Amino acid sequence: MSQLNEKAVVRYNIGDTEIKLTPKIVTDYLTNGANITMPEFKLFTELCKARKLNPFLKEAYIIKYGNNPAQIVVGKDAILKRAINHPQFDGREQGIIVQKPDGTIEERRGTFHLPDEALVGGWAKVYRKDWHHPTYITVSFDEVAQRKGNGELNSNWATKGATMVEKVALVRALRETFVEDLGGMIDEDEAWKEDAAPHKQSEQHAVSQPDPFQQAAPIDAEIEEIDMNDVPA
Repeated sequence: MSQLNEKAVVRYNIGDTEIKLTPKIVTDYLTNGANITMPEFKLFTELCKARKLNPFLKEAYIIKYGNNPAQIVVGKDAILKRAINHPQFDGREQGIIVQKPDGTIEERRGTFHLPDEALVGGWAKVYRKDWHHPTYITVSFDEVAQRKGNGELNSNWATKGATMVEKVALVRALRETFVEDLGGMIDEDEAWKEDAAPHKQSEQHAVSQPDPFQQAAPIDAEIEEIDMNDVPA
């Protein structure tokens, strides 16, 4: 496992805001204290830099369980905002797929369904002005739902399943439609299922990130800026 180079620093601007990321900043504020490797630091910071993501606004962060490879996660709002601001964006539709008591399957806009209807999936369409046909995505609930190690749905998927499966379908449709701007952006609800993360301590640990402006420990700003291409993997 590669060691972090504490002198490594990545700087970039989003509008008038300068973003500065170092291994200490990323570990302390964006992984909830989990240790990452130098390649993971590189991958995360280069994605943020290339896609102009502000991790301090929780547009991007890292999910890390023990020694498992880290997952770089992008917030749904950051993905949706980027798509809507694309000059070729021409609207979206999304909803859920339900199985009625008589066995018939129905695609429905929105997330409303009755207690006797089984939630079986989600769907989304995203339109581009320069395309003749929309991107159409469907996802199976059982395939994308996140579960605990004992096989039970985690709290969000157990109580807000329709909202969650609709969201996954929409994010996938947005990413496929605007791959030039959204490629590599994985939403948190497309990330690990809980049963694939044996070192996870709690559900909140994966999605709740500390506010960097409420941390008591100061960050040393006197860090030598080096070329990331010269940092060994």
